[in-house]
Amino acid sequence: MNALLFERPIWFATGPSTIEEEAEMEDPIYHRPVLAAEMLELLSPQPGSLIVDATCGGGGHSEAILRAGANVLALDQDPDAIEYAAGRLSTFGDRIKFRQCNFRSVNEVLDQLGIARVGGALLDLGVSSHQLENAERGFSIMRTGPLDMRMDPRSELTAGTVVNTYGEEELTQIFRDYGEEPAARRIAAMIVKARKAAPFLETLSLARAIEKIVGRHGRRHPATQVFQALRMEVNDELGALEEGLRALTARLKIGARIAVITFHSLEDRIVKNFFRDRSREWMDRPEWPEPRANPDWELQLVTPKALVPNETEQRINPRSRSAKLRVAEKIK
Repeated sequence: MNALLFERPIWFATGPSTIEEEAEMEDPIYHRPVLAAEMLELLSPQPGSLIVDATCGGGGHSEAILRAGANVLALDQDPDAIEYAAGRLSTFGDRIKFRQCNFRSVNEVLDQLGIARVGGALLDLGVSSHQLENAERGFSIMRTGPLDMRMDPRSELTAGTVVNTYGEEELTQIFRDYGEEPAARRIAAMIVKARKAAPFLETLSLARAIEKIVGRHGRRHPATQVFQALRMEVNDELGALEEGLRALTARLKIGARIAVITFHSLEDRIVKNFFRDRSREWMDRPEWPEPRANPDWELQLVTPKALVPNETEQRINPRSRSAKLRVAEKIK
C-alpha cells in the first residue's frame, strides 16, 4: 500500500537508541483512531445509512460510525485486521459486514452484495503498530523477520523480491520517491553490491546494513524511510489510492461524503488533487478561447484546507502528528 513518509516515519520517532531496546518498548496493538471526532462530524453518517470503512484496521473508526447510528461495510486487505475488528465489534451484529480485500476492489464487493450506492466512505491510510511490529509479517525494523511486508498475504510481490531483484536505478527511485530518503542512491548501490554475495532474507540484516551506510542521527532508525518505501512498493499503495478514490466516489449517493486521512505527502497530494479536479464546475486554460465545462465535476469540497490533529491529540498520540483529513461531498 501505510500508504503507501511520516509524515509516516514519525511512528518511529521516539524510543531508545537501539533496535533491541526499541523492540522491548513497543506494544504491538492497533493504533488509536486518528482525528476520530473530526471525521465523524464531517463525514456526518446518517442513522440507517451504509458507510464504507475501506481501511477498517482495528475498527476504531468503524465503532464511532456504528455508535452514530449508521451501518458499516468494513474492508481491509489484512486478514489479521479483519479478525481483530470482527471480534471487537461483534456486539453490533449484522449492522457491520466484513470483507477482506483492498479498497480498490470495492466495486466488486458492492456488486456482490447488491448495493448500488452508499451513504459515505472513509479511508484511513495509516498503518497500525500491530502491523508494523509483527515480526512474522516483515514490516519491523526492530524485530527479526522475513522481508515480506505484504498487507495481503495472498499477494505475490514481497520486499525480499524487491530488494534482491530490482535494479539500482529502480531501488534508488523507490527510496527517493516513496521514502524521501536523501541517501537513496548510496543505499541502493550498497544493496545491489551486497546481494551478490548473499541475498537479503531478514529485516534486521537489511536494517543494519543501511545503518552502516547512513549512520544513526537522532532516535529514529536510519532504515525507517527505506522500509516505508519498500512497503509502499510491495502493496502498490499509491496506485491503490488513485483507483480506490475513483471507485468509492462513483458509488456515493448524492449528498454523501468521502473522508480521507493521509500520513504521507504523496498520499495527501493525490487526495488533494483528486478532490480539487472534481470540485471545479469549469476548466480554463490560457490557450482556450473560453472556459469549458468540467466532465469530472461531481464533488464539493467540505474541507478547503486539510484538517490536522489538535495539540491535545498530538500529545496523547504522537503518531497522529502527520495526519491530514480531507472531506468532499458528492453533488452530482
